[in-house]
Amino acid sequence: MTGQPIPVIIDCDTGVDDALALLFAVRHPGLDLRAVTCVAGNTDVDGVVRNTLTVLEEAGAPDIPVARGAERPLIEPARSARHVHGVDGMGDLGLPAPRRGRAAVDAVTLLYREILGSRTPVTLIPTAPLTNIALLLRTHPEVTRNIERIVFMGGAVATGNATPVAEFNVWHDPEAAAVLLTAGVPITMYGLDVFTQVVVPGTDVRRLRESREPGTRLAGELLAHRPSAPGPDGDDPAGGLGDAGAVCAVADPAGITTRLLPVEVCLAPGPTRGQTIVDRRPRPGESEIHGGAREQALVEVALAVDVERYVKLYLETVARR
Repeated sequence: MTGQPIPVIIDCDTGVDDALALLFAVRHPGLDLRAVTCVAGNTDVDGVVRNTLTVLEEAGAPDIPVARGAERPLIEPARSARHVHGVDGMGDLGLPAPRRGRAAVDAVTLLYREILGSRTPVTLIPTAPLTNIALLLRTHPEVTRNIERIVFMGGAVATGNATPVAEFNVWHDPEAAAVLLTAGVPITMYGLDVFTQVVVPGTDVRRLRESREPGTRLAGELLAHRPSAPGPDGDDPAGGLGDAGAVCAVADPAGITTRLLPVEVCLAPGPTRGQTIVDRRPRPGESEIHGGAREQALVEVALAVDVERYVKLYLETVARR
């Protein structure tokens, strides 16, 4: 590794794969995790704070500040994903309660302080509904002068998961996602199109689970909780990295293929609410020709990922002590 580590802040709703992302961020030598902010999403915000603190302790992380953020989207009520992540949001693994508490300030205040207090521009990595980020941008727009890039896990070019066309993080708070797209800083969208592809083979999941080091073992247990494919005879299921892939994309951006494309979020009620509309057309269509042009943010959209590269990167990183 050459140069200084990249200062990063993760905004998350921990969450099984958010936990995988935190474990990676703490242990990768090219990343300097400055803070973690929490928002309602996979589970309620207090559960997210508890889970985040526990994961950092299991990883042997230094005293990284963790702040409580928004407990619901800007407009709609919170809608958890406990059917995916378990009642406690962490696969109901029975993890211990954290020994330390959260920061004395709220998430927006912590984001403001850490971004403007950094000597070098910060990279934000939201792996959750974007409520905290929208509140920050609307309350303190001056922070953008010290944001290098926002790499967010959210959206989809093709198929959604919350609805046929909408991905969960954007669907949970579409208005917040729309605010993010107006940030005026470089943005990378690590969406479902690549999110679902990065899968750790079952034999590697088992090896992680058998580790005697707490953070490495936790990574294996989390991967085993949400299997992506069964192993031989039903043993050793493979596990998806999910949100952790977005953090891999910050540590190793050459592992994804992106295109700078217009993106907007559908805010209308109905079956398309929360859809990220990614314009891949080579030229304007009849709508624009006949006066229907509208301003759309240009976003680096991840369209392909080097799966083997990111799996290797993740496994090597979380096995560090």
